[in-house]
Order: sequence, then C-alpha cells, then structure tokens
Amino acid sequence: MVPPEPTLPSEPAPDAWDRRLAQAEDLGPVHPSLLRLLALPMLRRLEDSLRGGAASRRPLLALNGPVGAGKTSLGRALERLAVLGGLRLAVVSIDDLYLPAPERRALLAGNPFGVSRVPPGSHDLPLLMGALASWRAGGTLRLPRFDKTLAGGDGERNGWREEPAEALVIEGWLMGCRALGSQALEERLRSDTGLEALSKPERRWLPRWDEHLEAYDGLWSACDGLWLLRPNTWRLPRRWRFQAEARQRRAGGGWLNGRQLEALVRATLHSLPPALYQDPLLGRTGSGIPLEGGALLDGRRRAHPLGVQLSSPASASSAIG
Repeated sequence: MVPPEPTLPSEPAPDAWDRRLAQAEDLGPVHPSLLRLLALPMLRRLEDSLRGGAASRRPLLALNGPVGAGKTSLGRALERLAVLGGLRLAVVSIDDLYLPAPERRALLAGNPFGVSRVPPGSHDLPLLMGALASWRAGGTLRLPRFDKTLAGGDGERNGWREEPAEALVIEGWLMGCRALGSQALEERLRSDTGLEALSKPERRWLPRWDEHLEAYDGLWSACDGLWLLRPNTWRLPRRWRFQAEARQRRAGGGWLNGRQLEALVRATLHSLPPALYQDPLLGRTGSGIPLEGGALLDGRRRAHPLGVQLSSPASASSAIG
C-alpha cells in the first residue's frame, strides 16, 4: 500500500520565497514537501535575521538529520534558493571537520564499530570554533574539505573552502546532541531503556562517547537555532544509506563495501542511541539550542509536520505544524 501524499498545514499567502521556489530549476532530489516545510522557513528565518536590523551577529543554524536523510541534497537546494533571494548562504557538513586520519585512528582505536570516523570526538572542534569566530568578526568563511575516498578509505582533508558568506548552516547527524553526564548515563545503562539493540562492547564505550560529546557544547552555544530532519522510524537511516550507496555504484561512484557501510551506519545509531540523544531534541531547548523547525520524514523522504512546540519566530514557524 502506497503511503498518502503528505498533507501540509495551512499556510499564509505565497510570499517572495514561494515565488522563487516556483521559478527555481535543478534543486536536486529533494521532495517538494521538504522544500516547502523546511527549506523555505529556514530561508525566511535567515533573511529576517539579516535584513531586520536586529541581528547582532551573523546567523548560524544547526541542521540535525540521520545518515541517508538527504542533508547534502537539501543543503545544495538551500544554497541555490538563497542565491535567488540575494542571500550569501553557505551550508557545510560537520563531516568536513574530521580530524586528520592519523589522529582519528589513534583516538578511535579499538572502538566496537571498527570505524575511523563518525562518533563524537572525530571532529576538529578548535579549528571549527576558530573559523566561526573569524567569520562572525566579519571575515571570510574558511573551512577544510573532506574527501572520504582518501587515506585508504579512512578519508582525509583535501583543500579548503573559502566563501564570503553572511549566513551559515552546519549539518550533521549529531548536531545539537548533548552529553548526559556520567551519573545520568549510568542510570540509563542500569535501566536499559533505549539501549536494547546495543551489544555489550557498544555499551561499554557509551561513557567514552558521552564524554567526547561534552566538547561540542561550545559549538551548540554558537548556534542560533536548531532544525531537525527526523525519520518516522529509526530503521529508515540504514535503508536510506544503503539505497544511496547503490545509486552511487550504478552511477560509477560508491566506494564502501557492505561491511564498511553497516559499520558506519551502526556507529551513528549506537554511539549516541536516539532514545538518549536524539529524542531530547524534540523539546524546545533539549539541546540548549532553540528548536525552530523541522520535518518528520517517511520512507520516501517526504516531509510531514514535526508536531512539537517550537521556539521559532512566527516567520520561521508559519509553515510548520
């Protein structure tokens, strides 16, 4: 049985962003419901910050979504639409901030997933925070680019990205996730709630991931708003990521075998189990970043209203239920 098309909530009269969306070409494989439910509200929010005269600093939004949800495609669509509206927007992935391969290998040695990237602690946060400080002081945004095919498949930096952006979105699967702390995590480990799928080695490593996650608090404090791409079931990210790899292989790309792909997907879901680290983001300030918008994705990556109370300005939340 084919799921019904998503029903969008009632919206105000079309504005300039609706017209730009109607005129836009080549926005990639992003479902129209996601563009209307999330992309346009994000752009309106950024425009209000930049053009309203109230912004004391360049706006930075965090976009959280699991592997395979289409964050990269959505980011490209956001940048293309922003150009039509005269906004100098950059959308970057926290994956581009991975530490150099030797440091990651040493840091993650012996982890239960057998991965050399993905879990908390993999990222060069001092580099990112320095780049953000320079950018917010009026400088050019300068961040590394990461090539996942280098260093024998471990990935490595490959050049730099420099842009005179006035607004920034950072996307990633752990954006906004907060450490529980040793006592709260110990209680969750005892109760076993939300941890049923984890192996014993994965449970033993949870305190280490939680400790690494504490270092991200400074980045969350730098963000002005949080936006979510949330699957309607946590079984979907694995399916989406395997589908994406299959498409890449048919197109002559793709580079991960099944075992490697399984390990990377499992690392995102079991280093920070969703029940402990993703579900709290549905609160208004569960991450410390105001939850301003988002969408619930079905198996075909069609967007449905998130259905939670938001902390967004009226202009950002008007298209979200």
